[in-house]
Amino acid sequence: MDMNWFRGAMTAVWLLIFLGVVWWAYSPRRKARFEEAAQLVFDDQPARDGKQTDSER
Repeated sequence: MDMNWFRGAMTAVWLLIFLGVVWWAYSPRRKARFEEAAQLVFDDQPARDGKQTDSER
């Protein structure tokens, strides 16, 4: 084995990791969770712990 074989193997490993992350992110099971997280920016509800943020004062 030479260094080029190792580089090719590592490229294949990183490609599989990348595809795994993409599959995880776009999995239909996680769609509702990500949709909820995307709407948190627009949520006008006060914090659950009762404390006010600087923008609410």
